[in-house]
Amino acid sequence: MAGVEHTKRLVARAVDEVIDGGDLGAVEGLFALAFAQEGRASVAPFRAAFPEVRVQTVALVGEGDTVVGHLCRSGTRTGSWIGRPGTGRAFRNVREVHGLTAREGRLSTGGGCRTTTTAAGSRACGARA
Repeated sequence: MAGVEHTKRLVARAVDEVIDGGDLGAVEGLFALAFAQEGRASVAPFRAAFPEVRVQTVALVGEGDTVVGHLCRSGTRTGSWIGRPGTGRAFRNVREVHGLTAREGRLSTGGGCRTTTTAAGSRACGARA
């Protein structure tokens, strides 16, 4: 068992180094093999389409080897995405929740969801009640 603090550090590094930093070479040190291949296949084209994407970690909470992260993502689509050319359109503070589990010291499974709902009166991403 890697433990929750170790898993939090892995998640924080994945956000900082891979998503924000675009360092696909860091994937092998952070993710188990099968999960690394999946991650690389999704991160590389996303970073090409949104090269200056930034993710704010609002909170990481966990138990055992599993961590759930509340994240906010912002970026501008300057490159091709899903077969469509860049638009220059920006998105800001898209809320995301991801759950990740570590096994043998590396992130091994995960999944998440995001919302683009901007209901009137909703607080900005990261705002506390």
